[in-house]
Amino acid sequence: MDRMAGALLDAQVDLNPHQIDAALFATSNPLSRGAILADEVGLGKTIEAGLLIAQKWAERKRRILVITPANLRKQWHQELADKFGIAAALLEARSYRQAIKDGATNPFDLAGNSATVLICSYQFAAGKAKDIQSVSWDLVVIDEAHRLRNVYKPENKTARILRDALTLPHKVLLTATPLQNSLLELYGLVSFVDERVFGDLDSFRAQFGQLKDAASFDALKNRIAPICKRTLRRQVEAYVKYTRRIPMLQEFVPGPDETRLYNYVSEFLQRPSLYALPNSQRQLITLVLRKLLASSTFAIAGALETLIKRLGLTRDEKAASIDLAEELDQDYEGLDELADELESVADGNAKTMDADATAAEITAIQAEVGELESFRNLAISITENAKGTALLQALSVAFKKLDELGAAKKAIVFTESRRTQEYLLQLLAGTEHGPGVVLFNGSNTDAKARAIYAEWVARHAGTDRVSGSRTADTRAAIVDYFRDHAGNGGSIMIATEAGAEGINLQFCSMVINYDLPWNPQRIEQRIGRCHRYGQKHDVVVVNFLNRDNDADRRVYELLAQKFQLFDGVFGASDEVLGAVESGVDFERRIAEIYQTCRHPEAIHTAFEQLQLDLAGEISDAMLNARRALLENFDEDVQERLRLRNSDARASLGRLERLLMRFTRAALNGHATFDEDDSGFLLSSLPNGLRDGNATAIPLGRYELPRRSAQWEVLAHIYRMAHPLAQGLIDHAQRAPLTPSKLVLDYDAYGAKVSVIEALRGQTGTLMVQHLRIHSLGATEEHLLAAAIDADGNVFDAEVTDRLLGMPGSPVPLPRVDGAPLQQSLSDDLAPAQQNMLDFGAANVPIPPALQQRINQQQALVIGDLESRNLLFFSQETEKLDAWADDLKVGLEREIKDLDRQIKEARTRSKRAATLADKLQAQKEQRDLERQRDKKRRELFDRQDQVQARRDSLIDELEQQLGQQVTATRLFAVEWELL
Repeated sequence: MDRMAGALLDAQVDLNPHQIDAALFATSNPLSRGAILADEVGLGKTIEAGLLIAQKWAERKRRILVITPANLRKQWHQELADKFGIAAALLEARSYRQAIKDGATNPFDLAGNSATVLICSYQFAAGKAKDIQSVSWDLVVIDEAHRLRNVYKPENKTARILRDALTLPHKVLLTATPLQNSLLELYGLVSFVDERVFGDLDSFRAQFGQLKDAASFDALKNRIAPICKRTLRRQVEAYVKYTRRIPMLQEFVPGPDETRLYNYVSEFLQRPSLYALPNSQRQLITLVLRKLLASSTFAIAGALETLIKRLGLTRDEKAASIDLAEELDQDYEGLDELADELESVADGNAKTMDADATAAEITAIQAEVGELESFRNLAISITENAKGTALLQALSVAFKKLDELGAAKKAIVFTESRRTQEYLLQLLAGTEHGPGVVLFNGSNTDAKARAIYAEWVARHAGTDRVSGSRTADTRAAIVDYFRDHAGNGGSIMIATEAGAEGINLQFCSMVINYDLPWNPQRIEQRIGRCHRYGQKHDVVVVNFLNRDNDADRRVYELLAQKFQLFDGVFGASDEVLGAVESGVDFERRIAEIYQTCRHPEAIHTAFEQLQLDLAGEISDAMLNARRALLENFDEDVQERLRLRNSDARASLGRLERLLMRFTRAALNGHATFDEDDSGFLLSSLPNGLRDGNATAIPLGRYELPRRSAQWEVLAHIYRMAHPLAQGLIDHAQRAPLTPSKLVLDYDAYGAKVSVIEALRGQTGTLMVQHLRIHSLGATEEHLLAAAIDADGNVFDAEVTDRLLGMPGSPVPLPRVDGAPLQQSLSDDLAPAQQNMLDFGAANVPIPPALQQRINQQQALVIGDLESRNLLFFSQETEKLDAWADDLKVGLEREIKDLDRQIKEARTRSKRAATLADKLQAQKEQRDLERQRDKKRRELFDRQDQVQARRDSLIDELEQQLGQQVTATRLFAVEWELL
């Protein structure tokens, strides 16, 4: 817990004990290759991984990679910055090319030098696997890791590429569904983390494929226990309070012109060949156009105009312009992420236009242009949308529901189109809701957003709320405005998909899906902006349904009934979301139905098949298996979490007190501190911190993390990792030391401490030693303290700790060795240029009994470490023994099968009625015995190979077990307690 305490202190989030427990589990064995954190949905696996990242960061192990679905990249970026103060960078095609252009040979290898965590998508990571493999990562976090559970299948190329590239680094996999359809998925995930837990796939099938008896269950559970951890929501109800989702459906019927437009464009897109859509992007662009068509007539009108203009370009003009996908991305903001996940396949039926087009082709192109122009003109002529009118009705009903719930009159309206967003702004402007409307999108450059940003920056000047990034600060400013402002008609944020990532809206209790995504994970992401930890009210979820569109109705039924996204306490269940490995693949399946089915009967058949395919969701047998293998008794878990919560609070409180006591002493005369030491006002910097730190260490108000709600923080967050704290520590480590007597003032402490009060009037000696132990690739540091009185009585650890906590002042003494006193630090030099501590300068004569007590403490620490290392070593050797046995299972099974066949051949020989039959049986027996003998030789050879590999691995472990122990006396002082 103490090792994790620094990360706990720096976190700007209230951590729950199960999250701390998971982070400690993932770091418990330094010999481990990693862990699978498999908590149920909604328990904060991202926070658990963030703690691990923060711990590595504090240890200055900063080669850290996060691999996540493309649509979660920005959310990870925001969470690390907001909750842990850790900088991160998104690595995708554009930033990768820029890094290469700037001289980087491997942009992934910048992680250790650029003080940033790197975040990339699955597809990008797989495409750059060689770059990733060449980096010695300190930690790799993989989110939504159920995408990897079929890594054992040859066709799962992305998972296999990533597995091969990440064999060596410590990996943490995050998934709520580690086991869905087959126990082989558990084999896949565990083997992705560490290929030495199980043997090969055949041996796993042979041993655990059926799990027919309790012994098999227990054996498998014991194998995965050190690597996989799962906490259930019911086990943490004492710490996490949940609210419900309340669904509302607003149906509408499009007008005749809207229906005509929909039918015209839909039939156009269904044609097997089109010049309007580029060859390689037919599937992607068709999907986007269908979403814009469903969004509003304004959205599709703009897209049609884009298609018309591009068809009129010459080949050279088209080559010089941006591609169609980038143009459409200016309206449909999620297009780039969709393209990243959707591996576009060239459509052989798609046509292209070139400079040598025949007269017939030119005529066909002109005909397409004519059709598109007629569609566009129809779209432009439609000034009112039935769905827009339905929105006004829905707001009226839903706001009344919020009044019943006692929630604030706020709603976030999600649309997939910037043009639809503008339409909704104009629609609401003429209503009572108009004054309370604010937009949120990928650019946030409208006049109101600029004014909100300017006011926000002025209000938060001199605090850590202002990051310096205009994009991030504008997002924060708009969210704050949405929270704090409300007109008589309520407060409404109209957001594109940019609002579904990285912002927390737990103060808002209504989510309106004006445009409903087909990707269930994206819907969950949207609702999760409001229905999250910290939400005090039930959340109303409003959806829209075109009553006349059969496909729309089936999509809604699928999302509402099958995925259960819109109601209940927890939203989509693990089992159902787990049935969809990739939300984008599911989206593509729905797009195919829209594209290929023209009649209600075909639509019905296609959706029935999709439902059947999704029936691969977890069976009762698999559900029981998962419970038996991955879940623990509630009572055991709850007791462990109770203890973990107590330990974390104690460790965190102690570290905060130490940090603030140190800071108070180091900033004496430079800052004014709160009475409860929760913060301070920095008025000036000590001499050693002034030069070169003006921007890194601003003056003003500082607060410890979590003292205010994140949006209420009007101060700099004072963390261990803050440049001020690091500068003070660095300065203190180079401060001049002199032999001293500490004159301690009991009355000034201000509280009764009986064991210390009994020492008033006494004197003695106190000593502190720094112990550093490097073992198993990790470093532990300990401060050993001991005190003795003038009569030779050595105090226990509690009394020594209490004595060190007394306020006092030093009285200089002459040096023991007669050397001159150490020189003071020069204000002309930066701390890094000063000599390190002259530890000998602070020493006074040390009584033998005092040194003996320090030696005893050191022996206890080393003994404890050796005991833990013995346990880790035993776990690893047991794992390797089981792995070696697994690899022998296959051949032994074949030999047993041959023995059975030989017995059958002998029986046939005995029963043979004729000499020919007896001779044939003898020949079969001879051939089988030869095969068995060959297999036995192969088994012996395989056993030798496995044993040699096991011995090699054991040798590697033994090399890691070596300890490097460094003990440094920090100081020994005389003391006197007044």
